[in-house]
Amino acid sequence: MGSYFYLMAQLPYLIYEQKPPMSSASFKATAAYFLNSTDADLLKHLSLDPAFSQKKTDSDFIESWREFERALRLNLAKERAIKLKRDAIQITNPPLFPLEAAHAASKAIDESSPLEGEVVLDKARWTAIDSMTGFDNFDRNAVYAYFLKLLLLERREAFNTEKGFAEYKSLYASILDSAQNSLGETK
Repeated sequence: MGSYFYLMAQLPYLIYEQKPPMSSASFKATAAYFLNSTDADLLKHLSLDPAFSQKKTDSDFIESWREFERALRLNLAKERAIKLKRDAIQITNPPLFPLEAAHAASKAIDESSPLEGEVVLDKARWTAIDSMTGFDNFDRNAVYAYFLKLLLLERREAFNTEKGFAEYKSLYASILDSAQNSLGETK
C-alpha cells in the first residue's frame, strides 16, 4: 500500500477542463511500476467504454463505473429515441445509477449543440468518478479514478469546434445533394 501512496502523492491534482498533465499511456506505464500485478492488469484494460471487458472484476470501483456508464448510455439512447419520436427503448435489468444517468442524459439532449451535450455527459462522468472513489486518496480506486479522469481530459482535448463544424457542414451538404439528386430522378 505504501507504493500506492507514493504514486498518488506525486501526481498533480486534476481539474475538469484543464489540459491533461500527462498522457493516459504515460500514467499507465508509471502506475504499473507501483501496482501489484492484479491491479496493474485491471488498469491495463480499464476504459471509458463499459464493455471494455465482460469479465467481472474484484473491484467495486470498476464494477460501479461500468454500471454508471451503462446507465448513462442506455438513458441517452432512450432520450434520443424520444426526441426523434421513435419508440423509446425499454431498459431491462436497470442499472444501479438510474437518477444520475437519466438526469445527465436528459440535460445533454437539451443542449443547443452536440459539443455542449458531450461536455454535460463528461461532467456527469467526472462527478460519478468522484463519488465512487471514496475518501481514501491512496488506494487502488484512486489510481483507477485518476486514470479515467485522464481519459476524460484527453477526450475533451480532442474536441475541435472548427473541425466538427466543418464536418457537419460537409455532411449536411452531402445529404442535401443526395436529396436533390433523388428528387431529380423522380421527375
